[in-house]
Amino acid sequence: MQHATDALDNISVSLDVMVPMRDGVRLATDIYRPAFPDGSPRPGRFPVLLTRTSYDKSNPVMQVEPVGKYFARRGYVVAIQDLRGRGNSQGVGDYHHRANPREGEDGHDTIEWLAAQSWSTGRIGMVGSSHSGCVQNVAALHRPPHLSALWVDVAPITAHGWESRSGGAQRLHMVPALFLHAYDAAEIRSDPVARKRIEEGAMAMRGFLQHMPFKRAHTPLAAVPNLEAVLMRYQDFDGLDPWWTQEVLDQKSRLDRYADVPTVFSTGWYDCFVAEVTWQFAQMARRSTAPQRLIVGPWNHGGMRAGASRIGEVEFGPDAAWGNAVYNPERLRWFDRWLKDAPTGVEADPTVRLFVMGGGTGGRTPDGALAHGGRWIEAVSWPPPDAHETDFLLAPDGRLAATGTAIPETTIAWTHDPARPVPTIGAAVAAFFEWMPVPDGADPAYLHGRARMRPILPDGPMHQRERPDLLGCAAPYPLLSQRADVQVFQTEPLAEAVEIAGPVTLRLFVSSSAQDTDFTAKLIDVHPSGAADPEGFHLNLTDAILRMRFRDGAQTPDLIEPGRVYEIAIELPPTANRFERGHRIRIDVASSNFPQFDVNPGTGEPLGRHTQRLPARNAIHVGPAHPSRLTLAVRRPG
Repeated sequence: MQHATDALDNISVSLDVMVPMRDGVRLATDIYRPAFPDGSPRPGRFPVLLTRTSYDKSNPVMQVEPVGKYFARRGYVVAIQDLRGRGNSQGVGDYHHRANPREGEDGHDTIEWLAAQSWSTGRIGMVGSSHSGCVQNVAALHRPPHLSALWVDVAPITAHGWESRSGGAQRLHMVPALFLHAYDAAEIRSDPVARKRIEEGAMAMRGFLQHMPFKRAHTPLAAVPNLEAVLMRYQDFDGLDPWWTQEVLDQKSRLDRYADVPTVFSTGWYDCFVAEVTWQFAQMARRSTAPQRLIVGPWNHGGMRAGASRIGEVEFGPDAAWGNAVYNPERLRWFDRWLKDAPTGVEADPTVRLFVMGGGTGGRTPDGALAHGGRWIEAVSWPPPDAHETDFLLAPDGRLAATGTAIPETTIAWTHDPARPVPTIGAAVAAFFEWMPVPDGADPAYLHGRARMRPILPDGPMHQRERPDLLGCAAPYPLLSQRADVQVFQTEPLAEAVEIAGPVTLRLFVSSSAQDTDFTAKLIDVHPSGAADPEGFHLNLTDAILRMRFRDGAQTPDLIEPGRVYEIAIELPPTANRFERGHRIRIDVASSNFPQFDVNPGTGEPLGRHTQRLPARNAIHVGPAHPSRLTLAVRRPG
């Protein structure tokens, strides 16, 4: 253990305090304590905030400044801990990305150790985003007696729902994430050859993703066998088995064990986990006696912490910008109330705060972004009680029509060619990146992977036109709506604004020539043409996929009968948007969305082990006998 002081900030820091777990493994933990100007720790007992991380507890941007120093200056002891097998913690070789079986026990034991220290009041809160939010969810299942409050940010509660699989398809954003975790794995810290193998693989990520399926022992991740094994688990999906349903990868089925403590859940409409975060909040609000809160902004996975009002190619206005200037005071109010009994007034805060996108000028900002705008609204529950399910029928002429419209019985067919998939143009993904080469003369710190990440797939809204710099696109770079394998259904230009806030569901009657294929859905706000956008701006709001062998759920795959008509429901992540007068509501249906999701080869072979790729002739059936329809949660425009 090392000791450090920061007299300027009046903080005392104890580095690499080795906290014992029940099996004898010790986890490296940095302890930040309020101090006198000379750097000596202040006497007395303080509430404790804990964050547990796989991202390096000494990271100044992610951990030290916004968590350790910020809260220690304000009367908290802050503990920042490397997870088992990560950083300076013991348990080398025991790290499996998200699938760490002792995660709940480690969280419980750390909380109870902190509560027993002489400088602790015994009231412990947890903070953290993404993986550091996941570990909060797992720890809460173990109900440590001294856990007193949580702020869970952008965290999934399953691995098979929206993290590494989705609708049965593989979410490929977890592939580059595994490379990042492998590069700084403790197992190869002193092995430059292994690190070079990971580095070169991360630099060649585009090609790596285009040569699926991956073969065990033949990927760069073989340098860290634990993580290559996880990659193969993510790819070779045969349905939910005990690995996928273990506690650390599935808290959704275990929420009856979740600690009843005051909790804030935060996410964004372009966060890959918004569906699960909002669902978890609704469940916890129903089950808990302690206050539960939900905050959803127009952000991507890291947007709230980044402080930007622009996400992707769209500007949402100054009210969208949080960053630590807003986020930390919000968290401070929350924890001051529940860990210090301070009268901060959080009980009177709205239960749900949602950012409804839209309402901007629709022009371009000085930096070239679409001025889509938006505003915050409040609600007493999720989904908002004033939003009502409204159906729009799919019609053969490409219309989205009101219920009651006469729709002739028709089949709309296209060919899905797995060799030429529909490319993803902006999406709700975690950081989806390749590494750039190290510039000549670069600072050694630049060698770390995070400093070298360059997006393969931008995480946020974009105009839906192919372009040369995005993976999967090809000349002549058409609008996605111009592709023969994308079926477009849209309203007439709206006579009045339509505002939605809540779930989005597409119910389809479909058939295929294949034994297995995919159906994708993407909800789009079509801005009309203008001086800056002669073809309009096709703004993606939310999207999803369903692999037909998992049409009845992820438990057991069941191939389909070619030519038979099946009724399916594609559950898109929720969203909130104001479609202005003159805009169109649009839903795009296709059979691929790459590289957000892996491409279905159309053979019906076991996933991840296919030997060929076959085109499929897919179809949507519409009409009185097959009422394919889009369901939106429509509310009265504000």
